[in-house]
Formats: sequence, C-alpha cells, structure tokens
Amino acid sequence: MNQRVMLNTPALEARPFQVYTQRQLDKIQPLQALPEALRFEMQVVSQVLPFRVNNYVIEELIDWNNIPADPIFQLTFPQKGMLKPEHYERIAQLMIDQAPAAELKAAVEEVRQELNPHPAGQMDLNLPLLNGEPLPGMQHKYQETVLFFPSQGQVCHSYCTFCFRWAQFVGDKDLKFATNEATSLHQYLAEHQEVTDLLLTGGDPMVMKAKHLRQYLEGLLSPELEHVQNIRIGSKSLTFWPYRFVTDEDAHEVLQLFRDLIAAGKHVAFMAHFNHWQEMETPICREAIRRIRETGAEIRTQAPLLKHINDDAQQWAKMWKRQVQLGMIPYYMFVERDTGAQHYFEVPLVQAWEIYREAMQQVPGLCRTARGPSMSADPGKIEIQGVTEIHGEKVLALRFIQGRKADWIQRPFFAKYDENATWLNHLEPALGEAAFFYEAEFAQMKQDKQALIAREA
Repeated sequence: MNQRVMLNTPALEARPFQVYTQRQLDKIQPLQALPEALRFEMQVVSQVLPFRVNNYVIEELIDWNNIPADPIFQLTFPQKGMLKPEHYERIAQLMIDQAPAAELKAAVEEVRQELNPHPAGQMDLNLPLLNGEPLPGMQHKYQETVLFFPSQGQVCHSYCTFCFRWAQFVGDKDLKFATNEATSLHQYLAEHQEVTDLLLTGGDPMVMKAKHLRQYLEGLLSPELEHVQNIRIGSKSLTFWPYRFVTDEDAHEVLQLFRDLIAAGKHVAFMAHFNHWQEMETPICREAIRRIRETGAEIRTQAPLLKHINDDAQQWAKMWKRQVQLGMIPYYMFVERDTGAQHYFEVPLVQAWEIYREAMQQVPGLCRTARGPSMSADPGKIEIQGVTEIHGEKVLALRFIQGRKADWIQRPFFAKYDENATWLNHLEPALGEAAFFYEAEFAQMKQDKQALIAREA
C-alpha cells in the first residue's frame, strides 16, 4: 500500500496517550477477565519492580487470547516469577496482613537492594568528574563513548519487565542518576577530545519535548565539539509509542532536529530496542520507522535474549529479517544483565550461543550484522563466540567486543565449559589459567577509580 494512502487510514490517526501505573492496575479493562489470583500476583510484584504501560501497548500489541504466554504481555506486565520465591512470599504476606505502609515500604526497599540495582559499575566506576566534581547524570565507561541521562528523559512510554535500569523508576532518589545540565555535558565533552560518540539514554530520551532534545544536541554543533561525530539515541519508542514520530504535536520538530544534525555533518544513529517481531507489525510503527529513516538517520536494533519472550532461534531470525526488510540494521543480541528479575529471564550462555548460531543459519548476510550473544559486564562487552575443544578440554570461547582498556578489545580468551553459567562471574578460566587475562588490570582500575573519587570528595 502506498505510504501516503496509509496516512489516511484510522490506524495512523493521532490518539491520546494514556498511561497506567501500579496504582491503576485495576483500571486496565482486559485484566478484569483474568483470575483474581493472577491479578494479586501482579500487585505484589509491582510493589517491588516498576510497572508502567500505555493504551497503545494494551490495545494494539498484546494478544489477550494468549495470556500469559503472549511475549508483549510478558514484556510489560509483572509475573509472579519475576520475584524470587522468598521475596514474593514476604511482600505478599505483608499485603495480605494489611501491614502498615511504613513496614511494607521498608520490606520493599530491602528486597530491591538484594536485586543488584546498579550493575557493571554504573554508580562508581563509570562516573566521570568535571572540575573535580562527579557528574551523576553521565557515564564514561569506554574511552570514545559518553552516556548522558537527561533528566526530562528518565521515564519511558512503558516499562520493560526485564529492564536493567529498573532502579531508575522506583521513586528512590538514591537509586537514580540524571541531569538537566546541558552546559556540564558540553564542557565535559570539550575537555575530552577522545570522545567521538554521545549516547543519549534513560529512561527514554524520546519522551522529551523536541525543544529539550534540541537543547542538549544542538550544542554539539559548536566547533569545539567537532570531535563528537556520532550521536546515538537509545529508545524503545518505536515499540511503545511510535506516534512520537508521526502524530505527536512536535513530531515534525523531532525529525527536523535529526535532519539539522545530519546536515551539519553529524552521524545520527537511532538505537531501537525491539524484543520481538510482533512489535513491528502495526502500520504506525512502520510509518514511524520510515519517517526516521527519511531524515537520513540510521536505525540500529538491539535486544537481550529473554526466556518467556524470545528464547527461540526462529523468533530471532524472523525479527532480524523483518528489521532488514524495513531498512534497519540488526546490531546486538545481549545477554540479560545480572540485576532485577534476571533469574526469570536469564538463558544459560551456552544455550544463548546455540540460539544465536541457529538464528544466523536462517538469515541472509544483511542480517548477520547482529553481534552476540554479548554480556555488558563490568570490564566490558564480552561476546560468547562458541564451544570448542582445546588439548582435550571443552571450553567456551570468548572475546571483548568493547573494553575499559582498548588493548583488551578483540582479545580472545577461554572459560571452562559450563552449561549452567548465565553471567561472566559464573565462569572460570580454562586451560590451567589461574585468572582471566584482564582481571589484574581491572582490579587495579577499580582501586584507582575509588581512590580518585575518595580524594576528590
């Protein structure tokens, strides 16, 4: 169908944005048809993990005849298994007993602290300094890339149940990092000529008004920031609210900003999070993709491998082929991070590699740009390359895709074969090695960073 004709169809007309949080769970009409016990489980889990969903997701993306198995339902609605049994029982019993609010709140906070709220050194190792002062709304983990968390973008149109930044959304200021200081961002970048890439992340930067987005990004066009060539925007909006680029009142301004940045010589990469092919099947999503690409921005896609949602090679193959068909570039298959509801979503590393390999066997070359399975671990992004045998020992072959030290990048190394391991810290060095090659240097890095922060404080 011609795109211009599609724009006249009801599916692409503007719709008001309506959001539901934990307090409005009982207002979501399709949930009323579910068993009361299941609805209570959702209430319990949403006391601990953040919940937010909108009318588009409810009405257009979820198959309510396939509950609870529907992947988008699993992606957005809390399930009992997302809390460990001892955590679930503790919170559930307090709710059944109608415990005082203060007691329930204290228990919830204790459970959250046991869920590793900030993995991979987010709150210390990655924290940059400007004039001796920490910049809590930024992260600088890798030499060439700075992550920026604009305060207006520290929410999402809906929340993913697996989110490794779930601690951003639970209302605890001690677990949150963000900033609205564009001046500090630009000053820090000016002082770090090694930085070529700025990644706006959150939350979701695309919940911001266009004028705020421009405030942060237009400053990158100044001569002193010429070295920052690549602007990445991490977003789930193409799934959760594609109207942002089609019918929202400032949709045109957002797209114009992309054009202006590209016309000025910057490379704009829209880092789209798609977890399942179902997310791309609506006309409004496809139109949003078309409009972003029309600006000259590229769309790269990434997602973690998730039990209950996409732990199937056929699903990945279909998703990657659909993305290429729509003009997007498959970029990463991630391993679910060691935080939050990891135990519910995690897939053993060996199985993850098998799924990746089988999916790659089903797709054409244009889809094989997707790297993975990759762990965004403390020392860097580590790719599982496969299972092999060396001198009679069965091992897991690994390499750094990205690292805290440039010399680590592309370095292969080997771990003992372990079919149950789901994260880097579960693996042991193979071939008689006492430690992985990077461990001593990384330990020194952590010690030096902590000493620097203490000294500046």
